[in-house]
Amino acid sequence: MTRVVALSRLGFPCNKPPWGMLVAVDLKAGKILWRSAVGTTEDRSSLGLAFKWGSPLVNGVAITAGGLVFTGALDAYLRAFDARSGAELWQGRLPVPGVANPMTYLWKGEQYVLIAAGGHSESGTSIGDSVVAFRLPRAGEAPSLWSKTIDRPGGRFASGAIAALLAIALAIIGLLRLRRRRRANP
Repeated sequence: MTRVVALSRLGFPCNKPPWGMLVAVDLKAGKILWRSAVGTTEDRSSLGLAFKWGSPLVNGVAITAGGLVFTGALDAYLRAFDARSGAELWQGRLPVPGVANPMTYLWKGEQYVLIAAGGHSESGTSIGDSVVAFRLPRAGEAPSLWSKTIDRPGGRFASGAIAALLAIALAIIGLLRLRRRRRANP
């Protein structure tokens, strides 16, 4: 038996987005409370563009007593959602997709969330063998500048685009200076 995920020539699933959805259901009332797209196209797009169209989910979730829902997806992020509203609160970059059920534990009085990041060969993701743990923030602790800018969906593309624009601007400035020197010293 062979199993493969049907992907377009661009590497995206063949059905229309969203491709990964976290859904909260009130089982007593029989109604959907909220839906949130999980994941972006960043790791599937050749340019690294992070459209919030979701990424296929083939794993479970971990729900904490404090009202957080943690899940991985076929993009390389572990995410935290608010269990009451479905709002995405945080994401942490993984070396390869975390296609596993996350877990949480306490160690020395601090709470951690852990996920096995191994990728998924049949869906065309990168493969690895990491186990990654994140410590939940302490009271008053803010995310680092790196995690707020580069290490987030779309951050690598934006930083690469900015670096390319700076390199082009510096090359143009250098060429203009060289041209001025040549005109001044014929």
